[in-house]
Amino acid sequence: MDIKIEASWKERLQTEFEQPYFAELVAFVRQEYATQPIYPPGRLMFNAFDKCPFDQTKVVILGQDPYHGKGQANGLCFSVNDGVTIPPSLNNIFKEIKDDLDKPFPRTGNLERWAEQGVLLLNATLTVREGKPGSHQGHGWERFTDAVIRLLNDDKQGLVFLLWGKYAQDKGKIIDPKKHFVLKSKHPSPMSANYGGWFGNKHFSQANNYLKNKGLPEIEW
Repeated sequence: MDIKIEASWKERLQTEFEQPYFAELVAFVRQEYATQPIYPPGRLMFNAFDKCPFDQTKVVILGQDPYHGKGQANGLCFSVNDGVTIPPSLNNIFKEIKDDLDKPFPRTGNLERWAEQGVLLLNATLTVREGKPGSHQGHGWERFTDAVIRLLNDDKQGLVFLLWGKYAQDKGKIIDPKKHFVLKSKHPSPMSANYGGWFGNKHFSQANNYLKNKGLPEIEW
């Protein structure tokens, strides 16, 4: 199956694209785009991979679903398009970055700038119906993104994985903490973060210190 995705990922994921489950997933997603408002736009479905090639990946952040509001999702977890109001979870991420690294609060919630530095912003499910969170779960995306995580775990060394909340931590159980630097905390959603365990986690400085100690460029969060 010919999937339009960045070349280094395409080469490594080709066997996954040829699996029967993936053909069923593609048929489902095509039908959904043809009959429902689906986010992100089809051309941005694999944006996380297109903006962050396999060989350049240094940090992985795991999300769950794309944003399901009109004009929000751009194919990167926690990220929204320029000009879109910053969602509560992302607002809390920026608050933690400000407290952790004394960085000014960004003017935009578009995280492409992170992806272009080697941060893979991977949702477990890459598409969603408008206004219906979780609507594309259980159709094959989770199996595909598990394969992505397994590929990163097996074929790379010394990645930083940021696992926020129980869902990400359960999905990240296949990651070998002896090979990679795994950081866990509560989810930045206000429903979780406001009860402790998100603010003060210092994940961003810890990630940068790890990269620096490996002789790699730090991320400009």
